[in-house]
Amino acid sequence: MSQDPRDQQRLGGAVPPGITFRRPTEADYPTIIRVVDDWWGGRNLSKLLPRLWLQHFTGTSWLAEDSEGRLAGFLIGFLSPDHPDTAYAHMVATNPNLRRRGLGATLYDHFIADARAAGRSQVRAITWPGNRASLAFHRSIGFELEGLPGSQNLYGTPAQPGYDFDREDRAVMRRRI
Repeated sequence: MSQDPRDQQRLGGAVPPGITFRRPTEADYPTIIRVVDDWWGGRNLSKLLPRLWLQHFTGTSWLAEDSEGRLAGFLIGFLSPDHPDTAYAHMVATNPNLRRRGLGATLYDHFIADARAAGRSQVRAITWPGNRASLAFHRSIGFELEGLPGSQNLYGTPAQPGYDFDREDRAVMRRRI
């Protein structure tokens, strides 16, 4: 699937037994939206995932389920129509009880394989600069922080103040693929 040695290690690695990966459908929306805020420690992020993401971007998104069909994780992303070299990971999450087992990295492996197959050379993502777990995770799988014009050191991280909604700070990340 992937040419990156880090990806090959994960694909054969420590993903919990019984986890399967598939494309999400719109019918998965209620299940996903029910866990979003809880999986982010109570932060109100469900507003960032309206139903349209599961109506129009399922062909470039991934869902992981356990052996009993319960949601284990998901990655919602797309191939940028305006930047033909870029794939964008909008939201990635794993069940907190299954973290640190390669599940999130494997979701990215599948997404990166899609991006490469479509001729993309980079994946971009953003996160709140105070989200140490997200920053550490993304760095561990090869993402780098971008110091864009106007970046400031926020929460110890180069980030864009007021990046979203003119009030939400974001760390901008990129991984070359």
